[in-house]
Amino acid sequence: MDFNDTPEEAAFRARAKSWLAKHAPHHELPRGETLPDADEAARARAWMRELFDGGWSGLTFPKALGGGGLTGIEAVIFSEEESQYHLPKGPFTSIGTGMALPVIAKHGNDDQKSRFIEPTLKGETTWCQLFSEPAAGSDLAALRTKAVQADDGSGDWIVNGQKVWSSFAHLTDWGILVVRTDPTVPKHKGLTFFVVDMQTPGIEIRPIRQISGMSEFNETFLTDVRIPDANRIGAVGEGWACCMTVLMGERLGSGAHRSGIEPLLELAGKTPAGDGSTMLDNTGIRLALAEALADEQGERFFQARLRTMVSKGENPGALAGMVKLAYAGRQQKALGLAMELSGLHSIAADPTDEAIARLQYDYIYSTVMRIAGGADEVLRNQIAERVLGMPGEVRMDKDIPFEKLR
Repeated sequence: MDFNDTPEEAAFRARAKSWLAKHAPHHELPRGETLPDADEAARARAWMRELFDGGWSGLTFPKALGGGGLTGIEAVIFSEEESQYHLPKGPFTSIGTGMALPVIAKHGNDDQKSRFIEPTLKGETTWCQLFSEPAAGSDLAALRTKAVQADDGSGDWIVNGQKVWSSFAHLTDWGILVVRTDPTVPKHKGLTFFVVDMQTPGIEIRPIRQISGMSEFNETFLTDVRIPDANRIGAVGEGWACCMTVLMGERLGSGAHRSGIEPLLELAGKTPAGDGSTMLDNTGIRLALAEALADEQGERFFQARLRTMVSKGENPGALAGMVKLAYAGRQQKALGLAMELSGLHSIAADPTDEAIARLQYDYIYSTVMRIAGGADEVLRNQIAERVLGMPGEVRMDKDIPFEKLR
């Protein structure tokens, strides 16, 4: 594909840049400062509403559903320009726009699309992801949270189980939920997908205290939670296909809103080397920065290529895992380089130095991305088998009913 803007794309970029310059600065997060979860969530809702009112929300969704009706390339262009600002664009918003809405748009019915798409794009409805469990993380299909239909003839489903690592579940309105509805078939075939109101009786959310001091992750317990059948997305037993739609959106969106190299260049340029020069004058540092920039640009262009495929109705499949795999490793490497550039100050910093505090937090958090959304090892297996055509691993549980697995 040609990465240079066509005249039409250049005109679109100019409009996006102009609108963002006028509106985005009012919503930027303070750099180097960590806000309480509730404050960040409120800012995220406000920015989503600003985007919707300006006609820049859900760019690839049909106009009839509240979106912009634009192409994937135009969405990529707007994302590139939006990433120039430090906006509230974390899991609080991305789970809704990048995971919940794609699965509802692809597998949901017309009523579900009208109920959820526009309110989500406006920031009125926010989402969390109820996938991982204590014994089902990288092997998501091993999940044990179960749902059975109520015996009162209502068609409702009764759900019992536990989910974990539920980002912002304590502040969001709805959750996307995958459960086991048929244990008599192999594990990937007995799953069903739902959306659930997080205020439903029987849902208990317990924040997880992290080493960083933050608690944006949660354990979520579901005890006799009643979910109407109208909240089922797709057919009974179609849960794994729905999960793959969600995970493709998550992986394609990895790293879409941040550049790790521009801040590094700035840091290297203002860090003294001790001889009157700066770290940016050091040959070894320049080589490391050049490699990091090449990695970032390569991933950016590959991501644009896959988004173009999606805009044309094509399914990138396991190719989406390559974006997430590359981003996770690149982010950790870039943040490690930032720690090295900062020297001992990055380890024993002044408690009032908010920039170093944020760097330390980001470096610790970068390890999460090697697991969240698909562990590195799992993604490498998928790429090897489904992209490169290499022999698959031996799977002893492939054709065994879930209830007979040990």
